Amino acid sequence: MTESSRLTVVCEQCHQDAVLPGLSHRERAVCPRCGHTLLTFRRNATERLLAYAVSALVFLALSLPFNFLTFKASGQKHSIDLPGGLSVLMEQDYFSLALITGLATLVLPGMVLCGLITLGLARKKNARTPFTRRTLYTVKTLLPWSMAEIFLVGTLVSLIKITELADVSVGLSFYAFIGFTTFMALTLSQFDSASYTLWLNDGQLPAPKALSESQAFTSIQRTWALLLTASLLYIPANMLPIMHTELFGTETPNTIIGGVISLWESGSYPIAIIILLASVVVPVAKIIILAWLNYSVHAQRSSSERTRIRYYRITEAIGRWSMIDVFVVAVLVALIQMGNTISIYPGQAALAFCAVVFITMVAAMTFDSRLIWQHWKQLP
Repeated sequence: MTESSRLTVVCEQCHQDAVLPGLSHRERAVCPRCGHTLLTFRRNATERLLAYAVSALVFLALSLPFNFLTFKASGQKHSIDLPGGLSVLMEQDYFSLALITGLATLVLPGMVLCGLITLGLARKKNARTPFTRRTLYTVKTLLPWSMAEIFLVGTLVSLIKITELADVSVGLSFYAFIGFTTFMALTLSQFDSASYTLWLNDGQLPAPKALSESQAFTSIQRTWALLLTASLLYIPANMLPIMHTELFGTETPNTIIGGVISLWESGSYPIAIIILLASVVVPVAKIIILAWLNYSVHAQRSSSERTRIRYYRITEAIGRWSMIDVFVVAVLVALIQMGNTISIYPGQAALAFCAVVFITMVAAMTFDSRLIWQHWKQLP
């Protein structure tokens, strides 16, 4: 069986026409111009997607009611489950941090899984409806903002950071959350949006509309505006404390760089490197790369197209991982609340840094990669 038979498509990233042959199991078709994956085919992918997605939802449900983490210090003990941790953040008047964490780690991943199950069942029944099309669009929109795996890494980093302060143990919900993120990753490995678009359009992939001059100009100007905003917010995100630690009545502010230095001095070299890369190197590199790309299309450069599209895809892939530090703060604040003995509170930099991550993600979405290959003042 093949997914396509001499199918003609237009690449959404460079607007190049391509004729695809029939695909066999585990084969994928890529654009001959820019290397973008146009279509993949896996035998029984729908059945696997449904099995993995249902399993992920079960583990997500199991991660909510049980104990997630327990913190013990100076004869005191504090335990949290995932909803309880969000409640602690809201009780401490950190509603924004609770909202971001809850949406990115629980609500949006759950919505994506429900959407994928809906698409899988519809495909099994061959039910092409306007609701199915809207579901596919919603899933594609929400996927970049679903960050369960990043929250898990942030939790692991948090555990390493606080083992020197007290004893920390994990509960059943922690292991369930690991199962959830594992099956979520397996689910996404079976999902190919182009394949579902092909099915919804009776074996044809609709060609993206040609880019007009006004659309190109709008894309460039919006990207400049977003990059400028992210650059300005990056200053307070690094200069101000991202969290405050109160130990026996003495409060110590911690900046992002200060946290990296503390981890390095304590011998936690791998974690220090992870935080340095995620919180310092990646945001700066993303802003610089997107600025370079936007300048190159603004100046209508016609060289190094493959290099530029490669860097663009890297920025899309790694930008969201900068949220690790924000989730570290959320976990530590929710877990460590023991009055004057030891407590941790978020600083002003937490939301500023979160805004930097989100704005650079939007900037990458706003930048139209077709401009790398097309001179926008000559477009129809």
